[in-house]
Amino acid sequence: MSPRLPLITTAERRHRLGRRHRLAPSAHAATVPQAADAVVALHATDAATVFLSARARLTESSPAAIERALYEDVGLVRLLSMRNTLFAVSTELAPYVDASTARGIAVKERRTLLKHLYEDGQGLDADWLAQAEAAALDALDARGPSTGSQLSAAVPALRQKITMARGKKYETETGVATRVIRLLAADGRIRRDRPRGSWTSSQFRWVHTEPWPALPAAEARAEIARRWLYAYGPATEADLKWWTGWSLTDVRKALAAVGPDQVRLDDGGTGLVGPGDTAPEPAPEPWAALLPGLDPSGMGWADRGFHLDPAHRTALFDYAGNAGPTVWWNGEIVGGWAQRPDGEIVWRLLGDPGRAAEQAIIAEAARLALWVGDARITPRFRTPLERELVA
Repeated sequence: MSPRLPLITTAERRHRLGRRHRLAPSAHAATVPQAADAVVALHATDAATVFLSARARLTESSPAAIERALYEDVGLVRLLSMRNTLFAVSTELAPYVDASTARGIAVKERRTLLKHLYEDGQGLDADWLAQAEAAALDALDARGPSTGSQLSAAVPALRQKITMARGKKYETETGVATRVIRLLAADGRIRRDRPRGSWTSSQFRWVHTEPWPALPAAEARAEIARRWLYAYGPATEADLKWWTGWSLTDVRKALAAVGPDQVRLDDGGTGLVGPGDTAPEPAPEPWAALLPGLDPSGMGWADRGFHLDPAHRTALFDYAGNAGPTVWWNGEIVGGWAQRPDGEIVWRLLGDPGRAAEQAIIAEAARLALWVGDARITPRFRTPLERELVA
């Protein structure tokens, strides 16, 4: 490792996180798409995460304003993409996410479903699947936004049952509706619309939409890598591979197309940043944040050591590495939080960040409670500390 490489310290990495992830108040975004673009994409596996992650990064917001961005302005859309996980991305970035990642997932989804149809032995094939998809789209055109159960009621083909693992002890019968709808969404022919119930609900309605413009996959991966490096650099090849779920070959080709700079880290390792992005990062003003489970700032790296004490990992992350609700102070995870059944926001520090931090966290928890109102938040991936706080 050459000593001539620029040095980016742990403190500067935390400064970058506060400013570039728009968590420091002076860096807050004006719009929901800006908040999503700041971290490339918002995790959307858990419906509430999109709202709470956006809220933490916006100058002003409300659940209704974020719903407008998703369902009326459609400035933000949910796509099955990185790591075969649901993310919410700006419509500006969506074609790149689609071409870089979602297209490949859709191809695999279709291949897998056709294999299961063939193995079922009822003569269901690609032609049958194409007719079922066309019927579902026709039903959406006729009915407007519809849930999966409403589509199944309207389209007889979606009520088809197939047998999985026929002849084996774990043989099971399952419906095809969820699989066909998932495939249409992966292909970009339908998108999730306003759910039944509140903003915390995952029972989405679906609407017919046009697929995203076709882009060369290599060009799209390079654009995703470029944006990711700006948001998450310094980072490593392994971090990008973990975040995207791409093959190592695709990661290396995307990075080569971007041409990142290498920097020294004060733990003795090296990291990658965007071309020319090596200038010192001044500290933003002090900031506190209560971020939801799966928030990108906790999930953006395979190695999270610069913002998380390894001793706290088991309390705040589940066995698969999914983040629970976290408490942040100046770019470092210092604790966790939860919402009790009566609506109270409770939190616990896992160290002593000081009196100023504690006062800021108390104020932020009060703001969060007011924003959430009567809604109840239960993370999809529950962590030991979150369970303790609720109990």
